[in-house]
Amino acid sequence: MRSGAKIGIVGGAFALVLGGVGYGAYNVLDGLGGGGGGTSTAADSSEVRTGPVTEKEIAETSEKFLAAWAKGDAAVAAELTNNKGDAEPALAGYGETAHVTKAVITPGAATGSTVPYTVKATVSYQGTSKPWSYASKLTVVRGLTTGHALVDWEPSVIHPDLAKGESLETGEASSAAIEAVDRNGQVLSTEKYPSLGGILDELRKKYGEKAGGTAGIETWINSANADGADRTLLTLVKGKPGRVQTTLDAKIQAAAERGVKKFAQASVAAVEPSTGAIRAIANNRDDAFDAARQGRVAPGSTMKIITAAMIIQNGLGGENTPVECPSTVPWVGVVFHNLDDFSMTDNPTLKRAFARSCNTAFIKPVLPLGNKRDTALGTEAKQYFGIGLNWQTGMVTVDGEVPTSSDAETAASFIGQGKIQMNPLNMASVTATAVRGQFLQPYIVPKDLDNRTFATASPLPPGVSSQLKNMLRYTATSGEGTATQAMAGVRGDKGAKTGSAEVDGHATSDSWFAGFCNDLAAAALVQSGGHGGDAAGPVVAEVLRAGP
Repeated sequence: MRSGAKIGIVGGAFALVLGGVGYGAYNVLDGLGGGGGGTSTAADSSEVRTGPVTEKEIAETSEKFLAAWAKGDAAVAAELTNNKGDAEPALAGYGETAHVTKAVITPGAATGSTVPYTVKATVSYQGTSKPWSYASKLTVVRGLTTGHALVDWEPSVIHPDLAKGESLETGEASSAAIEAVDRNGQVLSTEKYPSLGGILDELRKKYGEKAGGTAGIETWINSANADGADRTLLTLVKGKPGRVQTTLDAKIQAAAERGVKKFAQASVAAVEPSTGAIRAIANNRDDAFDAARQGRVAPGSTMKIITAAMIIQNGLGGENTPVECPSTVPWVGVVFHNLDDFSMTDNPTLKRAFARSCNTAFIKPVLPLGNKRDTALGTEAKQYFGIGLNWQTGMVTVDGEVPTSSDAETAASFIGQGKIQMNPLNMASVTATAVRGQFLQPYIVPKDLDNRTFATASPLPPGVSSQLKNMLRYTATSGEGTATQAMAGVRGDKGAKTGSAEVDGHATSDSWFAGFCNDLAAAALVQSGGHGGDAAGPVVAEVLRAGP
């Protein structure tokens, strides 16, 4: 703090009071990273308290912490947290490695035990300075052993995007700059397409130098993962960007960004069946995780696309084969149900059962497979749909998993539950394979950019693809299809499949939807979104309407 200044409370909000006038912020002095003590800590009191922190404790602790941080006294600020060992080097690094030389921290009104604040900083490196602004927050908790009110230490206290094991750094960028463009040469930026942030960082790390780019001076987050990409927060001096051509389509990507904004925890991916080219990837999640390409969750009844192919190829039925759809079916002591225990008693076909998403109709026919039934679905998924192969997309992806199962888990896998793990990119590819009749590995940059080898799979036997397409079309266009309402505004040759996946500990099932229109296939996941047609369906429909 500047000489003669004191910290006070003005109008219920924190403020730096100078000469009796509310200043409204904590000022970080030039040359951050040094400074002696002088700020009292929560440890000064010998009183051991229990129970929730009080409003007064929240005010005093956050006030002292922000003041110590503002002064550049990492040791004192760290003492006011519940994890001094992690907090002190991180706070010291704010000046020493991130090269923040000036900053004003302005707290807002507390909400419960959480205090928000804005930071207006200046980053300086090798004679170049640039302003840097962002908002973050801290939470005050009671220490488990001391009983003192302490800041609950998280790296996000320093910056909201900072996670455990990560650090801030300013200097010459670790990778060359790129200008990523879509299939038509339109520049792709995180400002316009927020979901692409992680992807563009990865492309930069992998292809920036190959594309002829040079590094600039930046402030970035060092990834906690050795294979991960650093995330740029501020550019002080721009490097020369190398041009990287992607398969993304700016129009479809914009639709994907709009689509996921309709629901919290939503993710979507779109691929082109005729080529495997990825046309869009988007997420709207609280945790910023790219679930569209890296998620690992049960896909629910969208998995019936692969189960239907397995049934047809093993001679257990076809799209027009009569099937049984009772309300329940037992399997090794476990009873499986249809949604709301519905049944179909009017001699339904496999196609109609697919359209209604009858679980029992996709479990009963598999019984005759005998010992093969524990491995049949995984074989089908890998051999014909490319699931579980090592996809070389040009970015990090999780490529799906259909492991060998046993007993009730086998039956659960046929309806997309059990141990099966998928993400929207996987299910968009599954849909594209069903439409084209052969798996084409998804990719976001051409393989000749780095001579990587694409994963391959066998084509579906003659007639299987046409039956799958007919089943998908019927589900999206017939009066009894569960996808009809969501797909009503999609024009062209279209088809779809809904899915709901139950997740342990969640009161509401995950919403899944996979569909195609002409030469575009897409799949979406809305975690805890309920029925597939209600949440994930509108997301996919938004994307498909932007396609060819």
